[in-house]
Amino acid sequence: MESLHQRMCEGRQHMSESVFVGMCGIVGTSQQVAIRRETIDVKEMVERRLARHNGAITMMSGSYREGFRLIGSDIDWMFWLNDHQVIMDKSQSEYYNTANTIVILSDSSESPPGFTLLQLLTPSRYREVQSACVRMNDRVYISSSIYRQLTCSATHPNSTVHGPCASGDIAGRVEYDFAWCFVCDFWPPSASSWIDRCHSWPDPEVVDDIVRNGCHFVAIGHPLGPNENLQWRFSFSLAEYKLVYSMNHSQFLTYGLLKCFLKEVINQQSEETNKLLCSYHMKTTVFWAIQQNTLFHWCPKNLLAGFWVGFKLLLKWVYEGICPNFFIPQNNLFLTKVHGSAQNRLFLQLHELYKKGLVCLLQSSSIRSNIIDVLYNPRLSICTNENVMRSEVDFDLELVKQCVLIEFPITDFRLLLKAIRIVEQLINSPLHRYQDAILRKLSSSIFNHTAFI
Repeated sequence: MESLHQRMCEGRQHMSESVFVGMCGIVGTSQQVAIRRETIDVKEMVERRLARHNGAITMMSGSYREGFRLIGSDIDWMFWLNDHQVIMDKSQSEYYNTANTIVILSDSSESPPGFTLLQLLTPSRYREVQSACVRMNDRVYISSSIYRQLTCSATHPNSTVHGPCASGDIAGRVEYDFAWCFVCDFWPPSASSWIDRCHSWPDPEVVDDIVRNGCHFVAIGHPLGPNENLQWRFSFSLAEYKLVYSMNHSQFLTYGLLKCFLKEVINQQSEETNKLLCSYHMKTTVFWAIQQNTLFHWCPKNLLAGFWVGFKLLLKWVYEGICPNFFIPQNNLFLTKVHGSAQNRLFLQLHELYKKGLVCLLQSSSIRSNIIDVLYNPRLSICTNENVMRSEVDFDLELVKQCVLIEFPITDFRLLLKAIRIVEQLINSPLHRYQDAILRKLSSSIFNHTAFI
């Protein structure tokens, strides 16, 4: 084992490049990932402009939105009412026309970090919101537990409650998580420290964009705090996918490698610990590792160094029993799961993997072959140029595959005409590399529905 460990350390850069190529095969090249992201972005851009003021807004979130297409991953969706707005301070209500907008006040004064109560300031016409209202101290609050139960049963008849989501599968093939939430156009004061931390990453333009777009609130309370059934959790899903978008491809593949390592190695250690960590912990690990500038240069030859930085940070958090939320560090993501004997057991398992060094990656079925190829053929030539790894045909196929998913089953003729005008405006605006082709596919779908009506 010692000699194997030594060989892996000596050839780490060469091996990193091999793993980079392997992860491109699993996760996709930067161009393939860009096509997936831009397809979803364009579709949602049109949907938002089509949405009625009193309708609902849809946003895809999670790993699928980030550009992953890993086997077994579910698809996460967030929904919120377009005419319901959360504010952080009563003075912010002046930004809305309260005649047609329902205003909700976030009150975090008596909630644990990362959680809040939502006080309804103006009456809602939406049945689920009305039914979820609870009076406390002469104020009306929206109960997260009641709202979650009502919206979960309304979303899909066969879904079950999982955290703040309605979970289930479509035709036994695609697993989903649907979360009905509320939107806020303002950045929460409790997350202001995040802005101050953004010196090296992400870029100021990304920070401004994230802050300008606010946050969401999902229907789940803190299990150890008061008023659990009333509390709502801050959700930074919109900010998170923008942060993932801002990663370079080596950073994104490091995130993907940690996800694979969690699924194929960490969660295979024992039944007692295989539910303690999740992909969100891996994402949080990568965010902190990048922002703390623990690796000077994130590139293909440093991929394993980046993985090791993330793994050591995760090990430290498990030892301490504290995983700080990236936006509100006072919110400990480990608080209700990683503690006591389970925490100790998980730490010992991770420490055993740590003692093996990079050899522990041989337990990962996804990338084992990439490591072995280099171990037994150290002079193997490895090309990390993505244009050489994939031909132009591969990118065309990825674009066609994603465009096939773009459908607008609209039956309202006036809405279709509006969609045509929106697409026309977008086509004439500055576009990213693949968005022109995606918009043209969208046009054909809209024209097709228009013709049949």
